[in-house]
Amino acid sequence: MSGSVSDFVGALPEVLPIFPLPGVLLLPRGRLPLVLFEPRYLNMALDALGNQRIIGMVQTKDAEAHPVPDNAPVYNIGCAGRITQFSENDDGRLLITLTGVIRFHIFSELELLRGYRRVTADFGPFAGDKENSAGTLADRPRLLDALRAYFRIKQLDADWEAIDKADDEALVTSLAMMCPLAAGEKQALLETNDIGSEPSY
Repeated sequence: MSGSVSDFVGALPEVLPIFPLPGVLLLPRGRLPLVLFEPRYLNMALDALGNQRIIGMVQTKDAEAHPVPDNAPVYNIGCAGRITQFSENDDGRLLITLTGVIRFHIFSELELLRGYRRVTADFGPFAGDKENSAGTLADRPRLLDALRAYFRIKQLDADWEAIDKADDEALVTSLAMMCPLAAGEKQALLETNDIGSEPSY
């Protein structure tokens, strides 16, 4: 994608399909793999592939509802992602990867289309998401020490060479998306302006 931030924001779809999931976080420039099998979400992905490939990820407020009902309350802020990889299994499931583009505020919700939910979205407050300028960590060594201790306790493997080479934003984005945090904690991270500030809403 090219052009100024204002051009980019203007090119985003006015109506955004949303994928409501409890406890799932997408951040700008993060990568989120998804396996789609419900007809409504297969329809959503196929429609997105035929258009601008943009889907909005939002968290549901009720983490216990499975499957997610059509009227499940969702948080007002989500992250739009572009489908950057996709494949189809023999059983009809779609495997897609969303790459986070920009956060959005839900302005209003529209009627269902082919079973999936849609909203009108306001991207304006988050125009800065297009720029890779999330700030720097105040104490990166302390964070890495805590991360190593956490992985030891959980008996998890990690590519520490890649972690050490990752820039601060990539490191924080990856940790925020993969760590087992509560939905409210993940939402607070999503709403934070940068890695050293308070939530924007």
